[in-house]
Amino acid sequence: MLESAVLNWTAARAPRPVTLRGRYVTLLPLDANRDSAELWQHTRGHDELWTWMSDGPFGSEADLHRALAEKQHSSSSVFFTIFPEQSENSDLDRNTKSGHASGYASFMRIEPAHGVVEVGNILLTPGLQRTRAATEAMFLMMRRVFEDLGYRRYEWKCNALNEPSRKAALRLGFTFEGIFRQHMVVKDHNRDTAWFAILDHEWPARRLAFEKWLDPTNFDQSGIQLRSLGSF
Repeated sequence: MLESAVLNWTAARAPRPVTLRGRYVTLLPLDANRDSAELWQHTRGHDELWTWMSDGPFGSEADLHRALAEKQHSSSSVFFTIFPEQSENSDLDRNTKSGHASGYASFMRIEPAHGVVEVGNILLTPGLQRTRAATEAMFLMMRRVFEDLGYRRYEWKCNALNEPSRKAALRLGFTFEGIFRQHMVVKDHNRDTAWFAILDHEWPARRLAFEKWLDPTNFDQSGIQLRSLGSF
């Protein structure tokens, strides 16, 4: 008879709205009043950004503001607004933010008793996509989960048809675990969900890879990476 090891487990801490600062990006607790105008400016006319999201696209800034306010006051998720620094090529003052609200992401499906939390509801506007700031934002959230809050498992889930999200999960070091068929109905469409995860014992190696990739010496004067994240 197989038996699992005794963990002497202590529950993880629940995430709270905090500020997360990096070299290229600052994450602040989402504030609908502060962020809606800039997020509207960066999402207006880009309905494709909402293809795989559970809400949107929005017809007006007022509609977006209402949706952001619901996220801000959610009792089950913790949302962060992503502020990339205006220059990715300098080591900026980490006590300030110099960029604009360019996206958001959240901790969701939070289960402190089991040490499991998911990163989701990720919106990256066109100017934020494929940047060091976007990658560092994901790194800062991972580090918060594993090092500050004591989680055992960090999940990434997406529509199984969402190839960009699946590729992003693998690039960021998540392991593909399978597909839950007919998992959800989103915008009146079936969603088969692809599941990915990083475990706590895998985190030290992932952290080292992120730190090496994010180092300014890994980029040329034009901001082009010299080595890929996966190569580390």
